[in-house]
Amino acid sequence: MTQDERAHASEELTNHLLSLTQEIGAATIGCYLSTIDEPPTRDFVAQALGAGMDVLLPISREDGLLDWARFDHGGEDLDVLGMPVPTSELLGPMAIDTADLLLIPAALVDRSGNRMGWGRGYFDRTLGSMGHRPPVFAVVYNHEVVDVVPTEAHDQGVDGVVTPDGIIRF
Repeated sequence: MTQDERAHASEELTNHLLSLTQEIGAATIGCYLSTIDEPPTRDFVAQALGAGMDVLLPISREDGLLDWARFDHGGEDLDVLGMPVPTSELLGPMAIDTADLLLIPAALVDRSGNRMGWGRGYFDRTLGSMGHRPPVFAVVYNHEVVDVVPTEAHDQGVDGVVTPDGIIRF
């Protein structure tokens, strides 16, 4: 994607993510801080915070679980996988059970809601162990929605995707 295409995609993604949160009535959102290679979530996170939403961000642990922390525009660091994370207080793995909406990364998602990540299973474990599972949407570029992805028994699907072109529900 060109720089202009990326900027347009970022703006459209942010608009669709905000629309989804409003539609669901989400007060607490689980999201992630995007890296340069991922569809951008940082503008959305900033706007969600500005709108008074509580934003929980994942922090990878060496044991394969995710801790969560509230984002407060404070400092950032890198977790054990080198992913950007907040430096705010760790809330532990169960904190995500308070979320009204979960926005997660994906490499690919198929039209049945099967999600392919990067093979470490952090989000599959989280989704599979949640006491209260809210709607779960992957944030991907348009070309990352495909007809079929391979699945394994432990894989957890998503309820939809948010792309620069819009919101797709499965």
